Amino acid sequence: MMKIIKNAEVYSPEYLGRKDILIGGEKILAIGENIETSNIAVEVIDAKGKIVTPGFIDQHIHLTGAGGKQAFSSMTPEISISELIQCGTTTVMGMLGTDGITRSLQGLYAKVKGLEQEGISAYMLTSFFGYPTKTMLGSVLEDMVFIDKVIGCKIAISDERASFPTENELLKLLREVHVGGLTSGKGGILHIHLGALESKMDILLDLVKKYHFPIRHISPTHVGRTKELFDQAIEFAKLGGMIDISTGGTKFDLPYKQVLYALEKGASIDNMTFSSDGNAGMAKKDENGKIVKLYKAPVDLNLKQVIILIQEAGMSISDAFKLITTNPARNLSLFHKGKIALGCDADLCFFDSDFNLTDVISRGHKMMKDKEIVKCNCYENCSNK
Repeated sequence: MMKIIKNAEVYSPEYLGRKDILIGGEKILAIGENIETSNIAVEVIDAKGKIVTPGFIDQHIHLTGAGGKQAFSSMTPEISISELIQCGTTTVMGMLGTDGITRSLQGLYAKVKGLEQEGISAYMLTSFFGYPTKTMLGSVLEDMVFIDKVIGCKIAISDERASFPTENELLKLLREVHVGGLTSGKGGILHIHLGALESKMDILLDLVKKYHFPIRHISPTHVGRTKELFDQAIEFAKLGGMIDISTGGTKFDLPYKQVLYALEKGASIDNMTFSSDGNAGMAKKDENGKIVKLYKAPVDLNLKQVIILIQEAGMSISDAFKLITTNPARNLSLFHKGKIALGCDADLCFFDSDFNLTDVISRGHKMMKDKEIVKCNCYENCSNK
């Protein structure tokens, strides 16, 4: 049955005003004032008093878990769909981390397909931290062209766990994601984990300045580990690149403050994204550097930081939500995602006036209603079971 959302304060994320939204199947069919549906069977959802935004995109998340920091027993488990829905995440990009041995690309692909079957949208990166790359079909190019869910490649630099790829090796990988994207109709990105070593992101700036490689294919993440690294990231953003600020993990300052600092230094909000690094293995250390606690990186910090930007820092709703909607959609070339517009996927989040998440629709299907999860996997308990 078709659905119509009535009387919503719609942020696309730009403010559209009080509108009705007509949904058919998984798509948005119409947006307007007082849409007439008297001649068709339609479910009416009254959103009076609610703010409606696009569903959120988390472009860096460990769907199948991540390698442990204290041997096998500390490896993190797979994520569940209910964890994502609880924070409004309706689109994810999964990847491997340091562990390309006990965690496999085949397992990641299966998880991505499973999340799709459960009702959200999921994509993945091929390879992992290291170089040479690990792939499913023999090369990054082949994975990009022939595997539907692969939209880019993962690698790490400036980290003691990385393989220290050279400029030439990175250029070869960039060529593969670029050509693979052209051939398969995908955007094609090289998603680059940044560690805290002194080399920072020098090599990435050289790729842009020296070799003039198209910056849109270079996707650095964890840019806020150190102040020095983040200053370089701001330079990268000013050159037209998209920088990804991790809301979880090690950082020199709170993520929302990183955004404010970047804006103060002249970067555009349109060149920044949030991602959670969710489900990665994290460690709390005492004053002597000894690990005293292990925990999973939260998956809900993207939304929490956006709300802080609105409620405490005074940023406009439209600009704040760009960080987890239109900007990551553009970075991943998912142009049917991240906005409320005709023909886009019907991914929607509903908030009350205090920005409490109340309802979630993903691909046209109700996932959360009145703060209760109504769609979960077959091993979970939720309100519709």
